[in-house]
Amino acid sequence: MRRPTEKVRRGRAVIGRVRSVARGDAGMSTAEYAVGTVAACGFGGVLYKVLTSGFVVHLVESVISRALHFGF
Repeated sequence: MRRPTEKVRRGRAVIGRVRSVARGDAGMSTAEYAVGTVAACGFGGVLYKVLTSGFVVHLVESVISRALHFGF
């Protein structure tokens, strides 16, 4: 098998750099995943507490009750 010439190697290197720049840094690192997971868990906990609070439960029950007793 023939070895690529210097011109071919440089061309491949340029193409590789262009591809890496075009791709950008679209992914998350492990630390970013950890922070995102903790934030999502915290948001889920707050949302759970709000949705299971007495006011929200009463509000949902009243909306369902009105919908079921709506006269046609």
